Amino acid sequence: MSNAQAMQQLATETGPAAAPCCPPLNERPFTAAEAETAARMFKALGDPVRLRLFSAVASHEGGEACVCDISDVGVSQPTVSHHLKKLKEAGLLTSERRGTWVYYRVEPSVLAAMGKLLTTAAAAA
Repeated sequence: MSNAQAMQQLATETGPAAAPCCPPLNERPFTAAEAETAARMFKALGDPVRLRLFSAVASHEGGEACVCDISDVGVSQPTVSHHLKKLKEAGLLTSERRGTWVYYRVEPSVLAAMGKLLTTAAAAA
């Protein structure tokens, strides 16, 4: 399964409630499949330029950003396009072409799933 397929499956399965791909890190050890899914997300974000671009899109007003608004990350425009493509292939971003510009959006279910992965599991009562 490709990175994009795995993240799209995650987004489809989670829907609006955004169940995590994996349990919180301190709940139990990951299964092999859970580790693969989490690793895909973190691998895509493991590059500082990609992380900056992901953050720029996620924090942009209106929840989406034109490539023209987020290209100032210290690398050339073709390199920005390459990194945005990698984030999109990992299923972390979606895009829409409007005229000559491409607008990127972070999938809310992906953000929620990543957040749940990094939260602390509730203590058993």
